[in-house]
Amino acid sequence: MQVILLEDIRKVGKKGDTVTLKDGYARNLISKKQAAELNARTLNDMKLQKRHEEKVAEQKLADAIALKDRLAGTVIRVPVKVGKDNKLFGSVSTKEIADAFKEQLGIEIDKKKIVLAENIKEVGRKELPIKLHPEVSATLTVEVVGA
Repeated sequence: MQVILLEDIRKVGKKGDTVTLKDGYARNLISKKQAAELNARTLNDMKLQKRHEEKVAEQKLADAIALKDRLAGTVIRVPVKVGKDNKLFGSVSTKEIADAFKEQLGIEIDKKKIVLAENIKEVGRKELPIKLHPEVSATLTVEVVGA
């Protein structure tokens, strides 16, 4: 029986592949919603779904590029407690940077996308890379100021 896989199945194939399987195994996969019987309707559904996923991926890429252009030259100020000689109590985390980013620009960004090569433990400006998309990264200037 020929089926279209609806998800990745080890030793059988990846999502979207058409494979020929024994009838019993194919019916088992169909009942678990891991595969669909190959016919004109399912082929058309898979083509439409793939086209939709491509459009969504293109839109995400375009949004990431637009955000990168918007961030050019932007400085995010992060207020922190400081002691003598402008040394911080602890260090600035990506969560604090993401919170300041949301507060100042109104854009919510995942803290996991901010890349900290080393801990920020003093007042001043730092250039931090941000992974907006697998193909797009931007540089964000963070200014740590004493509160």
